[in-house]
Amino acid sequence: MKKLGIITLIFATIFTSCNTDTSKPNVENPEFTKTKQPTDTLTKHLKPYNPKLPTIGLLMYNGVLQSEVIATSDVFAKPTEDGKQLFNVISIAETKNPITTEEGMHFVPDYTFKNCPKLTALFVPSAYDMYAQVNNPKIINFIIEKNKETNYIVSNCAGAQLIGKSGIADGKKIVTWIGGGEQLQKDYPNLKVQDEHVVTFVEDGKFSSSNGNLASYISALNLVEKMTSLEHRKFVESYLYLDRLKNWKE
Repeated sequence: MKKLGIITLIFATIFTSCNTDTSKPNVENPEFTKTKQPTDTLTKHLKPYNPKLPTIGLLMYNGVLQSEVIATSDVFAKPTEDGKQLFNVISIAETKNPITTEEGMHFVPDYTFKNCPKLTALFVPSAYDMYAQVNNPKIINFIIEKNKETNYIVSNCAGAQLIGKSGIADGKKIVTWIGGGEQLQKDYPNLKVQDEHVVTFVEDGKFSSSNGNLASYISALNLVEKMTSLEHRKFVESYLYLDRLKNWKE
């Protein structure tokens, strides 16, 4: 019994010394546990489609100017100040194949023309060469069909050519990229093409348009204000630091 007591004492001493060794990190330290715990960054940033929310559709195709896609998603993907999601923001293309932008980046569309859900708004971006898109009946028919269900149609830059070809905005005001207005009017005489040298953004009924590129933020912010409030627009602008761009000086 005396030997058993000694052995027990030895094990207790070893156990105590292991738990009081200050050379080992404290697992209760939040900084230590934070670095050791695995994180699922994909799940963290996924925004599941919510059928109860308005859906913003971003049309995509090879050669698209990525700034015109990113500008819209930048604006509409922002939550409220208390973190509430307001919109579904989805990308749509003819197929599920990755899209290669003008700038060389690759994007995988969320939906195709065949399985695209009902849209509240459709944004039509541009490319430097619109020949393939304007002469693609699947793209034109998609725009025509979505016009029947959407509350808003927005074109940026040469996306106005797709609007003109579809005929959905005949008799409406529209603006395009700087230098493209005259040809747009010749190609689609039923449009009321505005002078793009002095007009950056124009709205006529459910249709609105801009010069494109970073001016695409204007069309997106205008619509997000219309669909929410001026206060939310200001929140989004502050979220994006747009005031820093407005006030920037060398």
